[in-house]
Amino acid sequence: MREEQIQEAPVKVLLVGVDVGEEPDFERSMEELASLAEAAEKEVAGQIVQRLDHVNKALYIGTGKVTEVRRLAEECGAQEIVFDNSLTPSQVRNLGNELELPIIDRTNLILDIFAIRAQTREAKLQVETARLQYMLPRLVGMYDALSRQGGASGSMSNKGTGEKKLELDRRKIEHRITELKKELEDVGRTREVQRKKRQQSRIPQVALVGYTNAGKSTILNRMVEQFGELPDKTVMEKDMLFATLETSVRSVDTGHNKPFFLTDTVGFINKLPHGLVKAFRSTLEEVKYADLLIQVVDFSDENYRQQMQVTADTLKELGAGDIPQIIVYNKVDKCGMEPLPQKRQDNWYLAAGQNIGIRELAEAVEQKVYADNAECVFLIPYSAGNVASYLMEQAQILSREYREDGILIHADCHRQDMDRYREYIVL
Repeated sequence: MREEQIQEAPVKVLLVGVDVGEEPDFERSMEELASLAEAAEKEVAGQIVQRLDHVNKALYIGTGKVTEVRRLAEECGAQEIVFDNSLTPSQVRNLGNELELPIIDRTNLILDIFAIRAQTREAKLQVETARLQYMLPRLVGMYDALSRQGGASGSMSNKGTGEKKLELDRRKIEHRITELKKELEDVGRTREVQRKKRQQSRIPQVALVGYTNAGKSTILNRMVEQFGELPDKTVMEKDMLFATLETSVRSVDTGHNKPFFLTDTVGFINKLPHGLVKAFRSTLEEVKYADLLIQVVDFSDENYRQQMQVTADTLKELGAGDIPQIIVYNKVDKCGMEPLPQKRQDNWYLAAGQNIGIRELAEAVEQKVYADNAECVFLIPYSAGNVASYLMEQAQILSREYREDGILIHADCHRQDMDRYREYIVL
């Protein structure tokens, strides 16, 4: 008899939020927390919020609220308590003692999602680094029960079992973090070599940036399918938070011999943990080397303006705030806007999921990144065949004529090439 595969039920969680008046849209933040919990393969069993002038330093929530959270957790069968902000190590420890359930803060929740999504070696190394850096200051809470078994002072030999275990684990984690950083440096060197090759090719580099789940991977896939050298080299696209955890670079050419590299990047989110930004900095910083950014915005999300601000703040933190941008308002079909696509100034309104506006966007990108190009006519003597070969590869050849005195090439090329080969220009 064939055994039926038993699927493990998702962990039930209770969401807890504290509104101290600093969030522009606290309700939206709690909705996003629920989406994050679902992305981490957890089931939201309930939610409780509290309005305070400031958070409780010891428990984050008020002491009276702790009892209410415990009661509600029991009623809804919650197995974990998830908080909509980063908690201090002492808050995690105190809440764990009071509620007798695992305490997960927003940072830990996002780390869980990243761990589930990580596919490449680099992404796995980055996630492990971030998790260990998050865990290090919280070891005291993890071994609080053990540490009470031994003495509170004296040499290591006099320390209790818990304190010895704590010290040993701290050293192990610090050693592992050092190892991971070395491995990431090796991966980073490989990335640097690949980046330099792309830069030396003089092919413009374009990066898709924006809030998580705005449709960046969808746009990359539609462009690759229509204009890529390898149409089957698509990336994973799903309607979920943080579907993309690594950069993917593809070559795109609309047929005018004006190719550009298109990079898909990790999505941003409000309150993106600093440890993750630090661990993923080498990946996120790919955007710094782009000639043009395509900021993808989910226009169907009523909070898209706040998401654009998060994107702007994150780009600034990464040193990419001044790179030219094209704003793409995606998923516009869900809002009933017609006709599509539409262009307003440098902004595009389209529906990538429906493959609407992809060609127009690709051509707009091409026009933008090749704005420094100009048409000119070269007469290249046969003795300078290397110059002719270079122009054939790097420029858009409009016409070519082999004459007795050389090759007459009418080309659309970069102004730097015009300056370099000015001696051959005849028109």
